[in-house]
Amino acid sequence: MSEKKKVLLVDDNPDFVDATKLILEKKGGYDVTVAYDGVEGIEKVKSDKPDIIVLDVMMPNKDGYKMCAELKADDEYSNIPIILLTAVASHITDTQYTPRMGMETEADDYIDKPAEPKEILKRIDALLKK
Repeated sequence: MSEKKKVLLVDDNPDFVDATKLILEKKGGYDVTVAYDGVEGIEKVKSDKPDIIVLDVMMPNKDGYKMCAELKADDEYSNIPIILLTAVASHITDTQYTPRMGMETEADDYIDKPAEPKEILKRIDALLKK
């Protein structure tokens, strides 16, 4: 049997993280590691070498755009697919983030929040089959 693929889930919402982690592990058969902000996310990428990263945009300490840009600029990690999760469209009036910022990152996919864990699983499966 092949080794489980590793997913790094980075989001500052513990309830979302718990629910999504459960589905990715149970239904997807993935090995899921979590981080709750971009600084911790970068540390986990370096220590765990995930196969794919699911990354929230609006987080404390280092946002998802910055984390994505940092990883895509680093030859060691630039080939790891990144799915950006964002509620930016629904917070356009009360945030400094813009949908354009998301398009300017080199993320491999982009899902609007609230994102269903099953949809995230489907996108992960699609990217890892490439």
